[in-house]
Amino acid sequence: MNLEAVLDVIGCKTRRDILALLTEEPRFVSQLSQQLNVGQKAIIGHLKAMEELGLINPTYQKIERGRPRKYYEISQGVEIKIFIKPDNIKMHMVGEEFTELYNIEERLIRGDEDAINDLKILINKYKNAQRYAEDLLNQIENPEKQKSKTIITDITKTKAIPEYNMKN
Repeated sequence: MNLEAVLDVIGCKTRRDILALLTEEPRFVSQLSQQLNVGQKAIIGHLKAMEELGLINPTYQKIERGRPRKYYEISQGVEIKIFIKPDNIKMHMVGEEFTELYNIEERLIRGDEDAINDLKILINKYKNAQRYAEDLLNQIENPEKQKSKTIITDITKTKAIPEYNMKN
């Protein structure tokens, strides 16, 4: 899940209100529309945006008469940390490390063969991140062995992890 996309989605008060209602229990479109006093068409648009992002999932529940109703529920927890200081802003989604993996898993379950290549790319990214983290730990634990004493303290200011290639 992309942090910018999450911020964009929750930047809308109506969407935040929908999410608040969905924390109580799954609801269907007309319930949300009535409770928020917003038209069903607008509610559907908001739900679609949140569903595409992966914040909510539709489920179908049988009712006594008629066709099953489409309910919406929150699919996963998302925690965002935002630090605003005079000299910078830091934003981070807690737990985002595996969101991409979960999305690929869902695609694999649905039979999406393109997800196999995406999984290979993600594995490479994880390997690079591990090498980067190990090197950083080594710099901290053995500063006397390092040629450079530079330690990156703000990971958001480097693009090192995806491309990081340390020679063993």
